[in-house]
Amino acid sequence: MAVLPIVEVPDPRLRLVSEPVSEVTDAVRAFVGDMFDTMYAAHGIGLAAIQVGVAQRILVIDLQDREETGEDGETRPVRNPHAYINPEIVAVSEETSSYNEGCLSIPEQYADVTRPARCTVRWLDEQGAAHEEELSGLLATCMQHEIDHLNGVLFVDHISRLKRQMLLKKLDKARKGAA
Repeated sequence: MAVLPIVEVPDPRLRLVSEPVSEVTDAVRAFVGDMFDTMYAAHGIGLAAIQVGVAQRILVIDLQDREETGEDGETRPVRNPHAYINPEIVAVSEETSSYNEGCLSIPEQYADVTRPARCTVRWLDEQGAAHEEELSGLLATCMQHEIDHLNGVLFVDHISRLKRQMLLKKLDKARKGAA
């Protein structure tokens, strides 16, 4: 497996609408493995294929919301990886929730985003089997965030223009400071 370079704003590829995967093949499964390696290396909880420059409708999520203590006494997150191929939201709740979202393509920048609290999603897994499930909490938020990427939408598109301009200006300043 490989860690792939992450595409960052203002790269125009982040605004592309990704194409459906026609068949779940060994190549797709290998790419999913690379996506997980990339997400874990970047300490993220979700990654869409377009964030590594591939305009296909693939995303991976691992909330790593549990921890365990190893034999060495160190506490580590428990990995619970899930790949979603051709995911689509088929229903959303009227109830909303807000999370302080961040994005690997907009490093170290965060903003409160309000989204539907629950969503029903349909997708294929790595073996090509179809699934449909209602998601809630952080998983629902993460799924909506990543599906937005597949549609060329960034989390900053869900905040006010003024907040977006401030956030992007802060990112530019951080990049100049690091250079």
